[in-house]
Amino acid sequence: MAIVGRRIAGITNDSPNVTGLLQAWRNGDDSALGRLLPIVEGELHQIARRCMRGERAGHSLQATALVNEAYMRLIDARRVQWQDRSHFLAMSATLMRRILVDHARARLYQKRGGGAQRVTLVESLGGSDERPHDLVALDDALEALARVDKRKARVVELRFFGGLTGDETAHILGVSTDTVLRDWKLARAWLLREIRGGGESA
Repeated sequence: MAIVGRRIAGITNDSPNVTGLLQAWRNGDDSALGRLLPIVEGELHQIARRCMRGERAGHSLQATALVNEAYMRLIDARRVQWQDRSHFLAMSATLMRRILVDHARARLYQKRGGGAQRVTLVESLGGSDERPHDLVALDDALEALARVDKRKARVVELRFFGGLTGDETAHILGVSTDTVLRDWKLARAWLLREIRGGGESA
């Protein structure tokens, strides 16, 4: 499993600074976000590239544009109860996923199914074939999983899109690493069945 930029769990020296900037931003310091972004810029671009892996050539969004659009949405998220650097990066991954799905749905609406963005689930979700799956189908399956088991859906989102390790995901969700790994295994199988039309419960 690739990790977002450098290992988030291994970055400890400037984590207090990131946490302090997040708290300052939440408390009304508009300059804090501008000071925060250069610190996490590398990780944000790694998240963007991970979210876009498997996309078709010539995609209208590139990694830098995806980071910029996520930044614009983050401006409206200042009241989030930020925990630390990992929490911020996890939220950024969620926003980037949402942006890509919005673009995919808009394209589907315009072209009635032609040219939708695609994402390969084989490596991270453990599929046996190499056929790429539609990003919209993955989003629909994740939404269905969230209705059945919200935590398992978050585990997939954080690990597949965010590239977080089991330990990092456990930290964000406040559960044990063993729980995360168990959820990850069950969720992968559930999503693959859902995407292939199984529709079974978690």
